[in-house]
Amino acid sequence: MTAGHDAASEEPTYRILLIEDDKGDALLVEELLYDTGLRFELTTRTTLAEARAELAGAPIDCVLLDLHLPDVSGTDAVVAVRRLAPHTAVIVLTGLSEAQAGTDAMAAGAQDYLVKGKVEADLLHRTVRYAVYRSKTERASAEAQATRLRAEENARLERGLLPQPMLDTSTVRVTSRYLPGAAMALLGGDFLDVVEGDDGLLHAVVGDVSGHGPDAAALGVCLRIAWRSLVLGGHRGEDLLHLMERILIAERGGQQLFATCTLLTLDQHAGTATLHLAGHHEPLLTTAEGTRELAAAHGVALGIVPGLRSWPSTVVPLPAAGALTLYTDGLTEGHNGATSERLGVEGLLALIGRLPSADPATHVDLLIRETYELNAGRHSDDLAVLRLDWGDRPAHPSGRSDDEGTPRAQRTRS
Repeated sequence: MTAGHDAASEEPTYRILLIEDDKGDALLVEELLYDTGLRFELTTRTTLAEARAELAGAPIDCVLLDLHLPDVSGTDAVVAVRRLAPHTAVIVLTGLSEAQAGTDAMAAGAQDYLVKGKVEADLLHRTVRYAVYRSKTERASAEAQATRLRAEENARLERGLLPQPMLDTSTVRVTSRYLPGAAMALLGGDFLDVVEGDDGLLHAVVGDVSGHGPDAAALGVCLRIAWRSLVLGGHRGEDLLHLMERILIAERGGQQLFATCTLLTLDQHAGTATLHLAGHHEPLLTTAEGTRELAAAHGVALGIVPGLRSWPSTVVPLPAAGALTLYTDGLTEGHNGATSERLGVEGLLALIGRLPSADPATHVDLLIRETYELNAGRHSDDLAVLRLDWGDRPAHPSGRSDDEGTPRAQRTRS
């Protein structure tokens, strides 16, 4: 049954569900609601079983609940309704001889209680409005708490996915960025790290675990920590990737997750970079002449063919001053403006060439912003970018030099 009452247009309309098996009591409640002056839509059900469909459907503002139903009674009725509709106000209807039942019901989760035979229109009006207000306040508080917990969890994941570089004597400037693909979602499986080894060489990794959500993020953190530990333990190249693959297989459990990554070892003294690509794309090299994609041998992604160990190395000569940019495909798989085409590496290089001269951190931020604007929200993926600059005057991706320069000793993580 649906009922209503005319009132001022600013008065909200309350969707009320009455669960009452006594037809006489149900009629009295309906008449009292008319006398309250509230705007309402009333639905009446005689059992909890009949009420389940209503509670599972459109949102209910308030449940008026009799404690003695054919299929449930007492505080069990309150608990059952709260379980079905945790954010809906519940007002219990008790008998004259049930002095303790109302307080027990509130302890079980009801917002308030009313004694049958002692309810007047004004009291019912105030009780319904207050109960609904209190329920909405509790819901807002619960959502705020959930948001805080999510933020804390994301912060912990960010610390794992975006760590502080371990640099001792290196003069390389490190700029890193990580952005999750979906708002309000857990971080995805992209990861990156930079470590200076005991050999004086700079080691870097950028990787991407397949999938999204907490499982991919947890595996990304695990692989990042494993990579740092293995590098500091002296493992390099194919041996390092083999151990990372073993860890991935052990940690992914029954899920068919895999990971791509680029390993880079930068030797400033020799002027070379050694690359290992495990299913990942090549880095970008920036020099005074501009930015280009490096040519490097490709290997298989981790976890695709366990034990194959196909990760050839590529040694690339480097200029005295320049920059290397490693990134995940969230930077290139978005759309290229109004067209349906993906940005791709060619589009990314063209975009880099158009960007104004700026310091490395600002340039990375501009690059990410421009790719996001071109994509316009049509593709969502995690994004990780790691840029390494070296030399007295860091080069800009457009090929223009920095007029002010940067001290050799400068090492920052932006």
